Amino acid sequence: MATPVKHLLAAGSFVLAALGLCAAPASAAPEKNHPKAADVLKAKAKSSKSSKKKAAAGVAAGAAGAAAAAVVDEPEPDITDTKVTDYACELGNKITIYTSEKDDAHIALRWKKRLHRLARVGTTTGALRFENTNYGLVWIGIPSKGMLLDSKLNRQLANECKNAEQSKPLVTAGLDEKKS
Repeated sequence: MATPVKHLLAAGSFVLAALGLCAAPASAAPEKNHPKAADVLKAKAKSSKSSKKKAAAGVAAGAAGAAAAAVVDEPEPDITDTKVTDYACELGNKITIYTSEKDDAHIALRWKKRLHRLARVGTTTGALRFENTNYGLVWIGIPSKGMLLDSKLNRQLANECKNAEQSKPLVTAGLDEKKS
């Protein structure tokens, strides 16, 4: 009969410790069967602190290396003998695209006072897609608008970009005749 009472008391202290009502939780007391348990716990804590420092240093070094690799200077593209198309985007952003009749596989894109060379990527939808993997820039052009994306940060840089042709209001022929 002493055994069930002993189990009930142990379970009760566990419940109280779980609820935070007991002054010292059951796991805080070192086990009597293992006299070196405190030493082992101290060694684990010490090794985890040093491994956390090493991991943080590794992450910082990796981030610095990735940032250095991402900012490889590319030569500016040659924009002589190109057709210039200016786009006005949401939030007052401006983009200029330079296209060449000789090279339809590349465009030059001016964004934030910097000229980038983007290469054409094939699509199944018919949209014009150009990418610069070094800087993570992606230009997508559809008949009604264009957008500039940052593939490294997974966000939009400019949206609702329209040139002068796309900004013209749509003229609906024949609707006026049907109304009269």
